[in-house]
Amino acid sequence: MAVPKRKTSPSRRGMRRSADALKRPAYVEDKDSGELRRPHHIDLKTGMYKGRQVLKVKSSEV
Repeated sequence: MAVPKRKTSPSRRGMRRSADALKRPAYVEDKDSGELRRPHHIDLKTGMYKGRQVLKVKSSEV
């Protein structure tokens, strides 16, 4: 059976448990459309990123 050789310090234990306190993802309001989106992500509806057109927008006509 595996037994630790030394006691784990509170600092190391806290570092290991730091992922338990993960927060919900942040959202920012888009400057152009006013909708919420993730920061540093492309707006898929408009295809814009940092004020530039980076994706072609597919027409939603059926």
